[in-house]
Amino acid sequence: MSHKEFRRPGLRDLRRLAVPGTARSTVAASSMGVTDSESLNDRQGYDTAFLDDLVVPLPVPVGALAEDVTPVPGRDDGRLDYTHFSVVMSRSRRLAIFTALNLDGSRLESVPRRNDNWRFDPRIDESLQVGESLYARNPLDRGHLVRRTSANWGPEAEQANADTFHFTNCTPQMAGFNQQTWLGLEDYLLENARADGQRITVFTGPVFRDGDRRYRGVKIPEAYWKVVAFMADGQPSATAYMIEQAEELEGLGFMFGQYKTYQRSVARIGELAGLDFADLAEYDGFSNEERETGTRIETEIRGPSDILV
Repeated sequence: MSHKEFRRPGLRDLRRLAVPGTARSTVAASSMGVTDSESLNDRQGYDTAFLDDLVVPLPVPVGALAEDVTPVPGRDDGRLDYTHFSVVMSRSRRLAIFTALNLDGSRLESVPRRNDNWRFDPRIDESLQVGESLYARNPLDRGHLVRRTSANWGPEAEQANADTFHFTNCTPQMAGFNQQTWLGLEDYLLENARADGQRITVFTGPVFRDGDRRYRGVKIPEAYWKVVAFMADGQPSATAYMIEQAEELEGLGFMFGQYKTYQRSVARIGELAGLDFADLAEYDGFSNEERETGTRIETEIRGPSDILV
C-alpha cells in the first residue's frame, strides 16, 4: 500500500478527536442537467496516491461479492469515476458496493443545494441501478454515500456537487438515519479535515446480508460502514465506523428511537462488507488491538469527543 515504512498504532496510541469550527468559502451553484456518457468520460475519479506518502488502493470485493461487481464497458474493474470519487456497483443489489472519495480539507467550497436532480448513470444500463420508484411516497431518504459537501472542493466543486446526484451514489436510508446520526459523524470528520486543512480518503458502503428485507423489489441494507484514512503527524492513520437501521425498517415506519453509531476496527468492517482493504488495518489502533488480544474492540460514538484517531 505505501512506499514508506510506518509504525503500527495500538489502541493506547489513539487520541480523542477535537473539532474546532472554521469559516468556509462559497461558490455559486449552476444548473447541471442530465448527464450523458460522453460528458462523464473525462472524470478522473478516486486517486490512490492522494495521501502522498501513503498509497491507498481501492478495496477489493472478495468471495461471492467478487463475482457480483457490475461490469462497466471499457473497464475491467467495475469502476465508475466521478469528480473526486469513484463507485463500484453490485449487479444483484443494484446499489453501490462501496464509494471511494478524496477530500481536500484545505480547498473545500460551499455549493448551495438547490433542486435535487437525481439521475441514472448512462454508462451502465438503468436496469442495473435503483431509481426513483423506490423512494416515492414513503419515509425512505435518497441517502448520499459520498456526501456532496465532502466532494465539493477545488475549482471543480460545482461539477462534483452535480456528480453526487447519480443514483449510483444513492442508497435507501430511513429519514432520521440519514438526517441525524450518520450525518453527525460525517460533520465531525469533515470539519476536522477543514480545520486542519487536511487531506483524507473516505470509503463508504452498505453491508449486504441475505436476510435484508425486500421492499418494492429492492433488498434494503440494514447497516452501513465508513473507513477513513489520513496522515497524522507524518504517520498514517485509519479508522472505521458502522451504523445499523434494522429496528427502524419494520414496515418502513417512522423513526421512534435513537440510532447508534460505533467505531469498529477496519479489519472487522472488511469482514462484514466482504472487502479487502489491503494493508489499511495496520494503521488502525482498533485492528491492531484485536490482533494482539483476540478481543473485538468497539466504542459507541455519541459525539466528536468519542472518536479515537
